[in-house]
Amino acid sequence: QVQLVESGGGLVQPGGSLRLSCAASRSIFRYDGMGWYRQAPGNERVLVATITSGGSTNYADSVKGRFTISRDSAKNSVYLQMNSLKPEDTAVYYCNAHRFGNDYWGQGTQVTVSS
Repeated sequence: QVQLVESGGGLVQPGGSLRLSCAASRSIFRYDGMGWYRQAPGNERVLVATITSGGSTNYADSVKGRFTISRDSAKNSVYLQMNSLKPEDTAVYYCNAHRFGNDYWGQGTQVTVSS
């Protein structure tokens, strides 16, 4: 079973940037896809961005043009570059790995966008 460890969250002002990292304990190419989800207080966990083993990416409409998902296979890591952050981006961000119908999750990292 893979272990996913997120890092890079924190407090940032509106318009600022953060880069989240997700380090996997196994090769990321074992998985059909990996991605980032977020959950704000009182809300469900929702998709932010995904990247397939083939490199195709998908984004939630709310983050298109502002967020970029990428990966480094040598480091077994997936990243989320977040620019032009808005207060509504405030949430706990979770790394996800998906394989054969199973989902694996990290512990989450808090992102707070506030002045």
